[in-house]
Amino acid sequence: MEEIAIKVNGLWKGYALGKTKSASIIESIRGFRLGQSLKEEGFWALRNVNFEIEKGKAVGIIGKNGAGKSTLLKILSRITYPTRGSIEINGRVSSLLEVGTGFHPELTGRENVFLNGTLLGMKRKEVKARFDEIVDFSGVEKFIDTPVKHYSSGMKVRLAFAVAAHLDPDILIIDEVLAVGDAEFQKKCLGKMEDVTGQGRTVLFVSHNLGAVKTLCRDGILLGQGQVLCHSNVNEVMAQYNQYLYAIEVTTKRANGRFDLKMHPEKTYDLEFGLQDVEVLVNGKNADTIESGSELEFRVGFKLDFDLDQIVLGFIVRDESMQPVIGINNIMQNVKLALNGAKEGYISVSFKELLIYRRGKFSVDLFLNDGVKSFDIVRNAFWFQVEEADVYHSGKPPEGELNLFFQPGIKFSIG
Repeated sequence: MEEIAIKVNGLWKGYALGKTKSASIIESIRGFRLGQSLKEEGFWALRNVNFEIEKGKAVGIIGKNGAGKSTLLKILSRITYPTRGSIEINGRVSSLLEVGTGFHPELTGRENVFLNGTLLGMKRKEVKARFDEIVDFSGVEKFIDTPVKHYSSGMKVRLAFAVAAHLDPDILIIDEVLAVGDAEFQKKCLGKMEDVTGQGRTVLFVSHNLGAVKTLCRDGILLGQGQVLCHSNVNEVMAQYNQYLYAIEVTTKRANGRFDLKMHPEKTYDLEFGLQDVEVLVNGKNADTIESGSELEFRVGFKLDFDLDQIVLGFIVRDESMQPVIGINNIMQNVKLALNGAKEGYISVSFKELLIYRRGKFSVDLFLNDGVKSFDIVRNAFWFQVEEADVYHSGKPPEGELNLFFQPGIKFSIG
């Protein structure tokens, strides 16, 4: 039997959003009245979570925003404690959960490296032996004697990851913070995490980049509403995630063919304003399925509670592994969407020919802003099905591994 690195048993974590006036300080600390507080004005971030992770495994933890991923990692990192249940961890844990976690802003990068090593239980000579390797990996050697408070977010992440990964942890826990780094650094991080698992250590990796999760991890855990929905090999977990998102699509779709975004579970900003709904048209008619090469249009409804001269709509089309295949906004095409005093309306995005060659289901993220400030974001706003077609009239559909070869004729308009 494989040695267990992490065991989670009956884990619950609750947060009381309001105050219970009659609760004493001691009761509040011990959580004796938490059940009543949650019932009245609170919520469970984690609900009866159970799983085991074997030593040496790389496990990806996925789920939509608010699923409980970060809360779980904070408990495993002993930053916070569960309301009920238990965790067993065999080995030294190194974690990177938020930008600058564990760094003292007044200390230099050098001092913070030694401070983090001490917190992990390492001797100064052990940290010193790895110091040059850490600094070289981070790429911040010019600023290593500068106080961390002057570092950019990217610099903090670079140094924090280098420290977490190079101080010989038995278990490495990484949250979505890698998204702050550039593509080259993310590639270095994934390579380093592969080295860690190759040395028989354990990695827990939370990310919305399912391609990175699939590359690094053989196993996965899908969280939804604070519960484990699936714990299996990474392909099965991703398949379950797609089904889970499809269930969101069904519940947000109206009978008239529009997708209601106001109550979408992944809407970022105000429910009443911002992105409102989406209508999908294929060759001018409501449809969910499109043949490659056909005309696709989606009309996005918006509503503002302030005056604005012009607006920007961006979108990313993702495949079933959540990898982007198309991404653009109207500014990139030098198209201005003038509001002319209007505070609500529709923005139309049309594809003269949708040249996504691979059959499958594709999701669309929507972004609404003024070019500087973001007003709303809805991830997985809507989906459409693509069927293969004889685009080049060669007697068969295009072959190859690419989803997208070339995408001409995208047009933005407002009305």
